[in-house]
Formats: sequence, structure tokens, C-alpha cells
Amino acid sequence: MSLLRRTLPLRKGFPLLYHRCPPSYTRYIHRSTNMTLPESIETIAIPKTGGIELLEKMTLPFPKVEADHIVIKVEYGGVNFIDTYFRQGLYPLKSFPAPIGKEAVGTIVQLPTDEKILNDPAFKRFGYTVGGKVGTDSLGAHATYTSIPWTAAYPVSANVDSRIAAAALLQSLTAVTFAHEAYAVQKGDTILIHTAAGGLGLLLVQLCKHLGATVIGTTSTAAKAALAKEHGADHMILYKSEDTLKRVMELTNGEGVHAVFDGVGKDTFETSLAALRRKGTLVGVGNASGAIPPISPLRLASKNIKLLRPTMNNYVYTLDEKHHYTSKVWEYVEKGVLKINIFKEYPFTAQGVRDAQTDLTTGQTTGKLLIKIA
Repeated sequence: MSLLRRTLPLRKGFPLLYHRCPPSYTRYIHRSTNMTLPESIETIAIPKTGGIELLEKMTLPFPKVEADHIVIKVEYGGVNFIDTYFRQGLYPLKSFPAPIGKEAVGTIVQLPTDEKILNDPAFKRFGYTVGGKVGTDSLGAHATYTSIPWTAAYPVSANVDSRIAAAALLQSLTAVTFAHEAYAVQKGDTILIHTAAGGLGLLLVQLCKHLGATVIGTTSTAAKAALAKEHGADHMILYKSEDTLKRVMELTNGEGVHAVFDGVGKDTFETSLAALRRKGTLVGVGNASGAIPPISPLRLASKNIKLLRPTMNNYVYTLDEKHHYTSKVWEYVEKGVLKINIFKEYPFTAQGVRDAQTDLTTGQTTGKLLIKIA
């Protein structure tokens, strides 16, 4: 092994080296701690919480690599509303400067070095290999490299390219877990989806339709309404010119819908409650307009309403759940049940990320926004 270490150093281009090595060498290469990694990374970060002008591209020390970590060379970062929540201080940050961005897909450049992990059947089940694709939902993902516990990684199908995977990963996991667990959509249901032409909205539209529901969506423009209908929405409401609640009641013969998926939050909460039928379910999926004010549980009693504000992470909390739902996502993507829409790719610059967050929060977008990092 000492000869291998001298003659085959693991450097930047090593995934090619890995594929050319004899099988007997792969165990050593997978576990090597001698790979040359940069001393620093380029990342998008903020010096404090606040406005969009605080986003900067910074050079920071390479993240600490623990024995249970997977090291990822990032290719694409996904832009999500949660990025703006961290930037604004809605969700707390531990220290500054604070890297921003939670979603990314890239290539594995180093596996865990802990022998127990490498031999664990739970680890082997995910099939992680050097050179393979992997996703992450960890703060600081919009960087050239990231190092995360292997249990925090998300497997990516070899049949899905990195760009599509980055656009699909977290929003598809959210759509699938919410439509299977937060409210289990059934054939014959009528479902209301706010911002139906957004990244998550389009996925929920497709999935609810696939599961047999009648889908009512809301959006701001006729063009967005047409896009949502192309993806399976049965009825679209232009909330700027139509009374959403009145229209929902017309479409449901006064009964209301079985469930609402509401990613807007404060501005649509009252309408969402009123649009539900008896024993309906309101699933809060985001806070685009701000957090929902506290309410009395007694308000739910008039129609025995269920109110949830779930997070995707708590539906993929165990390794079994993660394996089940990621497998389901890639199955849906590969079969075309979920068609992934990419609105735009933005450059890996401070201005690029500022533009992306601005477009996202001002309702300019349909589908997914990506930062091209590699």
C-alpha cells in the first residue's frame, strides 16, 4: 500500500484514476485520508442577517472533514425560500460570516474514513462511491466544496444528470412526502395549491393529479396559469383579479376542498382555512409572504380542520425513510410523473445569487432556480 500511496496520489482529477484502478485498489482509495483538498473554498455568505445586499462571495477555510463525512465537489446549487429566511434572520444562524444555501448536487470526492461506517449495511445500502452523484440539504451548500455527515447526504440516481437532480431534489422530496404523509392525497380528492406555477407548486400539481385528485391552483398571471394547466391543473384562479374563495366554492359546489397546500403563508392563511370542507386539512408548506400569526386551536373546531406546518426533513428523518422517499422521487422523475422545470441558471457570484433571490421573492419565476457552481 505504501507504493500505491507514492505512485497514485489522489488529487483533483482522481475520480478518473479511481475508475482506472484495479478492483483490489478501490477499497484503499475509497478510504484514503491523503487526498489533496484545497485549503479554502469559495462560498456565498453573509456577515450578518438583513437585506439582499449583504450576500457576498467569500473565501473561507475548507470545512472540517470528520471521519463520518462525505466530501462533495459541488456542481449546482438550488435556490429556495429558506435561503432568504436564513438571510433575513427568520431562522437563526450560529455564527458569522454565515454561508448561505442549503441545496446542492455534486460529485463525491471522498467517502467516510471510519471503518465501521464503510462496513455498515446501512451505509452500503445507499451505494455511495467516489465519483458518484450525491445531494445535500445542509447549510453552506452554495460553495465549491462541502463536507457533510454521510447520513445527511441524499443519493442521486445514476440515470439523472446533476443539473436535473439539483432542480428536483428538495422540492420533489417535499412534494412527495407532503402528498403522501402530511395529507395523503387520494383518488377523487379536490386539492387547492397556492402558487401553482412555482417550483414546488408545479411538482405538487403533477403529483396530486397523478394520485387521482382534481387540482385547483392559484397564480398571478395568465401565462403562469397556462403553464400550471400544462402540468395537470384542472382549474386555475388568477388571485389578482378573481376572488379565490368565491371561485373555490363555485368549483366545489359550496363544499370546499379536501386539502390546501399553502406556500404563501400570512397573506393566504384565512382564505385557505375558509376554502376547506368539513374535516379538511391545511398543509402550510412555506412563508413566502411572512409567517402565519398565532391562532387559537378553537378556530379549527367549526369544521374539525387539521392544521399542519411540516418540514420535509422530519419525513426523511430515519435512513429507511430517506431511502424510501429518495427512491420514490427518482422513480417519479425517471418515469416522467414529475417533469422538472428550470426557470434559469444564475452565475456563482454575489450578484448572481442576489438576482436569484430577488426573482424568487418577487414572483418573477416559474419552476426551479439554480446556481451553476462548478
